[in-house]
Amino acid sequence: MIGRLNHVAIAVESVEKAAAVYKNALGAHISKPESLAEHGVKIIFVELPNTKIELLEPLGENSPIAGFVAKNPAGGIHHVCYEVDDILAAREQLKATGARVLGDGEPKIGAHGKPVLFLHPKDFCGTLVELEQA
Repeated sequence: MIGRLNHVAIAVESVEKAAAVYKNALGAHISKPESLAEHGVKIIFVELPNTKIELLEPLGENSPIAGFVAKNPAGGIHHVCYEVDDILAAREQLKATGARVLGDGEPKIGAHGKPVLFLHPKDFCGTLVELEQA
């Protein structure tokens, strides 16, 4: 079921400041910032040859990552995203094993315009997992 690593997400106070670190210190290629109001985040992707780093900034105090950034003002790894061929089949297989899908359990459209789901970190070794349909 699990496919390639799509991205590692790092929550930060400012995506522009964080992107500058990757660009200036490491010479990375950086995408344009994008606000995803429906997810409560502003994002920038650091594009690597084999995957991406997603920089996440909370959009307002009601953002689902606002608490994480408040507890980790220097930033920190927020989640990992794996690709799956069929997100609905993956959801059903995971639920059958007892894994918890966050939210209402229905896929939402993510930053790449594809369906995504998040899985409870307590079910995956303390790591928040995002699944994205490839």
